[in-house]
Amino acid sequence: MRNSRVFVGSVLVAGLLGAVPVAHAQSERSAGELMDAVMWGKEPIGGPFTLVDHTGKPRTDADFRGKLMLVYFGFSFCPDVCPTDLMAIGQAVDKLGPDGDALQPLFVTVDPDRDTPAHLADYVPFFHSRLLGLTGDAAQIRDAARLYRVYYAKVAIEGAAEYTVDHSGFIYLMDRDGKYLGFFPPGTPSDRMVEVIKAHLSQTLKVLPPSLLSRP
Repeated sequence: MRNSRVFVGSVLVAGLLGAVPVAHAQSERSAGELMDAVMWGKEPIGGPFTLVDHTGKPRTDADFRGKLMLVYFGFSFCPDVCPTDLMAIGQAVDKLGPDGDALQPLFVTVDPDRDTPAHLADYVPFFHSRLLGLTGDAAQIRDAARLYRVYYAKVAIEGAAEYTVDHSGFIYLMDRDGKYLGFFPPGTPSDRMVEVIKAHLSQTLKVLPPSLLSRP
């Protein structure tokens, strides 16, 4: 995620300023349009996907039924925001203790060309042993991103042959049936994640509105 970012309320969306797309943006809709869909619950979020994990094993959303899911879209070459949020996710899993076994954290790449299973296998364990990296071909990533209303686009780095990827940075919380519960904005502390996740794990609150999850 690039250093230029736009804040809308408490939600950060990367890539709205100074982006120079490489060919066409991968997302078919604008960052603002997708952000509105997530923030205000205008459209369903989540659904069936078919990807490959960092061990090379085919995975679908059905593999995680019976567990809550934390779903985060990013890429391993992200210099700042992605590592920070992945670290917070890993810390939240640790802080949950044994309860963390009922939670599956997922890192879905938006850069499948570089984030191969072998590359993710070297990357994701740094954040937590239970974090599962997911990749696939361009069409599979596009389909998964569309289901989660994720914006992403390749962006050229001026004066360099490499590229970065601008993308939205929501952390999605899904229930045991794969249904959307709400989101955490980028930069959410691990303690806040634990507070919300514990409420669902204990089933003291069966449904929390997205506004509660997104509260700093």
